[in-house]
Amino acid sequence: KTSEDRLKVHKMKKKVLRKQVRAQHTLMRHEGIECISHATQSLVIANAGLGNGMSRHQLLRIVEEYGLVEKLLMPLNKPYSFVQYGTTEEAKKAFDALNGKEVTLEDFGQNIVLYINFVEKVFWQNAAPTSLPPGLMVIEKIISPEEERRMLESIDWIGDEDSQNAQKTLKHRRVKHFGYEFCYDNNNVDKDKPLPGGLPEICDLFLEKCLKQGYIKHKPDQLTVNQYEPGQGIPPHIDTHSAFEDEIISLSLGAEIVMDFKHPDGHTVAIMLPRCSLLVMAGESRYLWTHGITPRKYDVIQASELGRKVGTITADVGDLTLNRRETRTSFTFRKVRRGPCNCIYLSVCDSQKGQQRQVQPSFPHNEMEASKLEQEYVHKVYEEIASHFSSTRHSPWPRIVEFLRSLPKGSIVADVGCGNGKYLGINEDLYMVGCDRSKNLVDICGEKNFQAFVCDALSVPIRSGSCDACISIAVIHHFSTAERRLATIRELARLLRPGGMALIYVWAMEQEYKTQKSKYLKEKSVSKDKEEEINTRTAQRPLSDQMPDSSSQDSACFDRLSKDSKDKGCDAKPAAASTLPVHTNRTSFHSQDLLVPWHLKGGTKKKGENVDTVLFPAGSKESQELSPVFHRYYHVFCEGELEAACRSLDCVRVQKSYYDQGNWCVVLEKL
Repeated sequence: KTSEDRLKVHKMKKKVLRKQVRAQHTLMRHEGIECISHATQSLVIANAGLGNGMSRHQLLRIVEEYGLVEKLLMPLNKPYSFVQYGTTEEAKKAFDALNGKEVTLEDFGQNIVLYINFVEKVFWQNAAPTSLPPGLMVIEKIISPEEERRMLESIDWIGDEDSQNAQKTLKHRRVKHFGYEFCYDNNNVDKDKPLPGGLPEICDLFLEKCLKQGYIKHKPDQLTVNQYEPGQGIPPHIDTHSAFEDEIISLSLGAEIVMDFKHPDGHTVAIMLPRCSLLVMAGESRYLWTHGITPRKYDVIQASELGRKVGTITADVGDLTLNRRETRTSFTFRKVRRGPCNCIYLSVCDSQKGQQRQVQPSFPHNEMEASKLEQEYVHKVYEEIASHFSSTRHSPWPRIVEFLRSLPKGSIVADVGCGNGKYLGINEDLYMVGCDRSKNLVDICGEKNFQAFVCDALSVPIRSGSCDACISIAVIHHFSTAERRLATIRELARLLRPGGMALIYVWAMEQEYKTQKSKYLKEKSVSKDKEEEINTRTAQRPLSDQMPDSSSQDSACFDRLSKDSKDKGCDAKPAAASTLPVHTNRTSFHSQDLLVPWHLKGGTKKKGENVDTVLFPAGSKESQELSPVFHRYYHVFCEGELEAACRSLDCVRVQKSYYDQGNWCVVLEKL
């Protein structure tokens, strides 16, 4: 070689070394993974990741030339990958051959240079599998390939240019409307100007099938047909509430695609929509989550056969690859709404901007009213807020942990009202099973590999006398009559064997006890300014004139239980014949029966601002930043009330009664 050639080689080696060192620093800074100087079985390959267009198939073919590949990890959206060989010699062989080598990305036609480093064993923690947004379904193979062909052929993108159906070519796709034209300038339809011709006849059989299967309640009268070429998509959006009814269904034809869903709290879910599948959005997934298709030519999908099937895209670094998009056509059916939307998602509902709910629930006077109240203001709410609620419930309470760890090894324990399973894994020496009324919370337990099932605390499908212990943490205060609260305690006792123990926690009326404020009051400093005083008086007024009368079904039982409460100095009474007050978070209680707000976190909390106590008109900009507010029913217990209820049962003995950070607690023994 000439001196000029040697100089070029020298410069190239210096460049490769410089890039190699830069890759080391990047990996350490972003992932905390340290590259090492001595040879191991494991390599990190910079510039060969999903994030810069390298597919698993191509990279595997490259690295397999140098030995047996035991593991290939490709983290989501990262520009590097990890490969583990069977021997150190094979890894060194790959290092020598590939470091500084230029390759062409097959799917992009772009040249890249690989930079290699040795690493110790890489333990990459995969993201937990995610659930579908509530109210969302994907039905595979809803139509046959022949039906797909006929539906695609029914749309003439060229011959219909001047036809009666509205057709537009948008920046990211071609679109055609039937029934009513959707106006993208105001995201609505002109309900007084239907398009001639209605929906295509070929859709009739398909829609009849959807009605028969219960995917939709009403036959749609609006159809939007979108055609996407690779690299095209739709921006994230929520279909306007006032324009369309609840269920929105979309048929994927021609190719599969990944659609992205995002909750206001920032939680995202990527969902594979296979070819010939039907997407059904209803409830929360329709009204609250945005959905969109990112404009790109490739989707990141599961490399296994699951990649072609319905489901969320799980960030399994050992099973991700790139999938080239093809031309996809969607048939999206909607039912035009003829009145204002009355959903519960006020902050994102255009029909209810600036409005507050005028109707508040009343205290129940019979079993039917109690069941309905709990269904609307407990069960439904926890289904809606399950994900956000779970994210705030991760620290076990010490005295509950102490109770569980005090139980003998091998004890069978039922957690009735287990929520996200916070206590199910506390003591591995116990056989614990959980149950909860919320399916979404039980699903979260399943994602954590805990044993849990859906049921009501009033009727737990476990054999009588089969449990050594039970816990009921923050559950019984959600039952709206004294009879129903007593019935849940009786049900706990039924599960226990003689000598078995139960621990019960309920929210206390007394959030300041023995001159000490509870954690609930301490966590947020309550502003004393004029505006909040007005809001507090309006939202939560004393109910001294709203006492239960003698005809109330609940009064006889409550009179017996509240006598002990009075003796302990608790003055508040349950609401009776009027609407339930709405509590102002992080303040003392003024009523035993009330609605407690839950703010789904969506916006950014301003410095010094107390999200829970600042009140804005629903639909205002500030309210939208705070996201939807849900109201949960509570009966907060006075001192002695829980203990009195337990003592009224002749099958149990109260072993201990105590106050723990704003909660009244009882330990029972089955006689």
